[in-house]
Amino acid sequence: MPEIKKIEINSESYPELLKKIKNPPQFLYTKGDFPKGNCFAIVGTRRCSPYGKAIALEIAGELASSGLVIVSGMARGIDTYAHRGCLEKGGKTIAVLGTGLDEESIYPKENLRLSQEILERKGCLISEYPPETPGFVQNFPQRNRIISGISLGVLIVEAKIKSGVLITANWARLQNRKLFAIPGPLYSPNSKGPNFLIKTGARLVESAEDILKELGLSFLKPISEKTLTQTPQENLILEALQKEPLHIEKLIEKTGQSPQKILSILAILEIKGKIKNLGGNIYTILH
Repeated sequence: MPEIKKIEINSESYPELLKKIKNPPQFLYTKGDFPKGNCFAIVGTRRCSPYGKAIALEIAGELASSGLVIVSGMARGIDTYAHRGCLEKGGKTIAVLGTGLDEESIYPKENLRLSQEILERKGCLISEYPPETPGFVQNFPQRNRIISGISLGVLIVEAKIKSGVLITANWARLQNRKLFAIPGPLYSPNSKGPNFLIKTGARLVESAEDILKELGLSFLKPISEKTLTQTPQENLILEALQKEPLHIEKLIEKTGQSPQKILSILAILEIKGKIKNLGGNIYTILH
C-alpha cells in the first residue's frame, strides 16, 4: 500500500482548483497519487434508499466511463455507492476523509476495504488531518469544502433538509462550483434536501448526460449489451423495473412468473448488464 505523504500548498502535486478556494488547507495528506483529469463530486445521505443507491451507482459509473474522476467522502450510504459505481466501471475515484489516513483512524471501519480498493485502482485518499486523527464531529463539515473545492461540480443524490450533506452544497455555491441535485418522491425525507436545492437554483439531474452537458463535456455511452434482444419474459421484468427498484417478491407478483423462472431471468439480465442487484434481492434497471 502507498505511504502517506504530506503536500504543501505550493507543491506542484497540490490540486490546482483547491488552491483557489477561500481558506484552502495549507497542507494535504495523501495516500496514492492524485489522478489526472477533471473531478466531479457525488455526495448524499448515509441512510439512503434503494432509489438513491441505484442512482449513485449508475451516475457515478457513467461519469467515470466518460472520463471524470469521482470524488466523495467515503461515508456510509450514497458516498460509498458513488465510489463503488466508479470502480465498477474501471474509473478512478478520490475519497476525502475527515480523519487521518492511517488504517486505524479511517472511518467508518467497514469501508477500510473500500479504501484499499480505491488505492489498488490508482485512486487516492486525501485529508487535511495528520495520521492518527480520529473522526471528531467538527472535522467533517470542514472537510466538505475540499470535496467541492477539488471538483468542477457537486451532485446531491439524497439528503434530509437538515443534513450535513447540504453543507457541501453550500460550499459548492460559495466556491462557484456547479451544483446539481436528483429530484425525489415528495413524501420521502431524503428528497427534501435535493428538492429544496433545485428550487433554489441547483440543476435538476435525470442522467449523467445532463451533468456532462452542463460541464461542456462529451457523454460517452457505456459500451454494452443493450443492443441484445430480450425475450418477452425479460421485457416483463424490465418494464416492471422502469419506475423504481423492486424486491424479487414484488417482481414475482407483478410479472406472474414462478420464483424459479424469475431467478433464472434475473441472472440472464444481470449478465447482459440490463439490471443490477442492489443487495437484499432488490433489483434496479441500468439505463
